Amino acid sequence: MMRKLWQVVVYLMIFCVGFVAGLYTLPILTAPPSPSKLELATHAQQALYSGEFKADLAGSDALHYGNGQVRLTNAMISFDGTLSPGPDYQLYLANRFIDNEADFLAYKGTMTRVASINTFDGFIIKVPADINIARFNTVIVWCESFEQFITAAQYQ
Repeated sequence: MMRKLWQVVVYLMIFCVGFVAGLYTLPILTAPPSPSKLELATHAQQALYSGEFKADLAGSDALHYGNGQVRLTNAMISFDGTLSPGPDYQLYLANRFIDNEADFLAYKGTMTRVASINTFDGFIIKVPADINIARFNTVIVWCESFEQFITAAQYQ
């Protein structure tokens, strides 16, 4: 009886490890190609605003972080750097600097979701026409599936 119980526990542990590994690697395996350095440099020259994603924010940790430059025009938001891989990343704009999960959840109702992020080595995202980036001052990357803060940058 003990042996059967031990086998079930081991099988469940193996299943859980495999499931978590799949959640982590699936976004990496299915990610579209990142924008080229030329595309990012071209957008950088047109930027009206810029900020920096930093890994040392209060809400970032070893598994949830971003490093690099984020640049904004009225039509596009680009990021030249690295995000930790994960599922269901969303880009938000906020009127205040948010650097942790608790503040994000408290102010989420006042933020504007821009788009999904599907690449982790840079991105270029179109800003919907009804969003005026000048009304905001912070860009935030948030994992919707796990309600996890990834990174943020103040751009004005």
